[in-house]
Amino acid sequence: MNGPPRILVVSHPRSTSTRAVTERLVAGIAEGGGIADVREPPAADLDAVTAAGAVVLVGPEYFGYMSGLVKDFLERVYDPARERGVVRPCAVVVTAGNDGEGALRSVEPILTGLHWRNPLPPLLVRSPAAEADLERAFELGATLAAGVEAGIFG
Repeated sequence: MNGPPRILVVSHPRSTSTRAVTERLVAGIAEGGGIADVREPPAADLDAVTAAGAVVLVGPEYFGYMSGLVKDFLERVYDPARERGVVRPCAVVVTAGNDGEGALRSVEPILTGLHWRNPLPPLLVRSPAAEADLERAFELGATLAAGVEAGIFG
């Protein structure tokens, strides 16, 4: 990879917790030597995925499922990514007022179908985000960026 790794952060930041987690994740990506390309789901597309060394999905849990806009992003890139063989390391961050497990489970089969690898455990943040949650988001971003740059995640 030439230059610092570009990490696509697809964030649906409607809640205070999701915004705070995204900000700390982006700071971690910079600390890990990467460049964050932060986009809300409607602005993210296959070109952005292709330009990135990894993807991070950040969104709230709604009704026990991933947010509709995150699902929309995945639906739009799914077939074209599979057809073109676009495979990326991918991290998942869910902010939840409930347990968040349904949102995590709903993303797994889609990522499996895309052959996107999840090299790091998903981050589940129960709202409101505590300082420890924000630190974990920072560490996730830094670790992902450093791993992509070192070639161990991509």
